[in-house]
Amino acid sequence: MGAVSALVPVINVELYLMGMGALGGGVLFAMAVAAGIGQTLAKIVYFYLGRGALNIPWLKRRAETPSRWAERAERWRAKAEGRPLWTMGLVGVSSFSSIPPFMVVAVLAGTLRMPLVSFVAVTFVTRTARFAALVYAPGLALGLL
Repeated sequence: MGAVSALVPVINVELYLMGMGALGGGVLFAMAVAAGIGQTLAKIVYFYLGRGALNIPWLKRRAETPSRWAERAERWRAKAEGRPLWTMGLVGVSSFSSIPPFMVVAVLAGTLRMPLVSFVAVTFVTRTARFAALVYAPGLALGLL
């Protein structure tokens, strides 16, 4: 589910995880980790798209579609170029919060030639933290009622 939702934006792993969290169970953290792994592996596709290593027409069209984010992505690229810590910070913030959209930032990270190991590490940790927060949120909310 994590991998599919990373490639197909209309599928929402966050809603799935929150629903599973509401049902409870002892494997909530394992679900967050599994979703983090799936999302990380799938976002590598966007990363390599940014590097120009992949020629997948529908992904390429999606990455090149003009939007208000295209202008912002160019500003982020200009800021991040030659600043690896800033780039890792941007990837981490985007991965955790989805602001700016992580799909765009994954492509940008590839374009900037961010080391794949750094991209994978930051993405896995922050996506897993995001999903852990989401999977436990319903139980915490119900506990407050």
